[in-house]
Amino acid sequence: MATETAQTPARPMRADARRNYERLLAEARTAFAEHGTDASLEDIARRAGVGIGTLYRHFPNRTALMGAVFYGEMDALMARSRELARAPQPCRALVDWLRAIIDHASTYRGLSQAFLSASAGESTELSRCSEPLREAGSALLARAQQAGSVRADVEITDLMQLTNAIALAVEQSPDDPGLADRLLTLTLTGLKAR
Repeated sequence: MATETAQTPARPMRADARRNYERLLAEARTAFAEHGTDASLEDIARRAGVGIGTLYRHFPNRTALMGAVFYGEMDALMARSRELARAPQPCRALVDWLRAIIDHASTYRGLSQAFLSASAGESTELSRCSEPLREAGSALLARAQQAGSVRADVEITDLMQLTNAIALAVEQSPDDPGLADRLLTLTLTGLKAR
């Protein structure tokens, strides 16, 4: 008798299960934007028209649900990184991309803190979101370093941590719309090659 392995693709969802999954994602996206990533999972399930058990069948924990929501939204960030990879000023392109990440993280209160926790190395749904961002950022960083605009000792993991920290600071200071740009400018001053 054959057993399923990690290599075996998952069976497609039934139509009703797929609808429930999509409704849960839509409601989670709305709830996280309105109330932050600590929004009530029970409320998300109720608003999606399903029971909490259905939510947990699709997403075994809050981190899995957050990862699914944010992974689905990464297309825009990845498209932006591809666009910036062709920009004439590599350092400006890197900074613009970091700003796009901060803007994305600022959409959901609590996302920056969750990403800071996820980047600690454990394998979670959020770390699955972080990996493509790190790869895209590495390419932009390498290009800026090759142009001589960014110090050779700067690493993408450090930039991602700084970006999340800036997003967290912006989240804590919603009445200061210029904070992200000021902190990014300060970061850029430390990045430049001497």
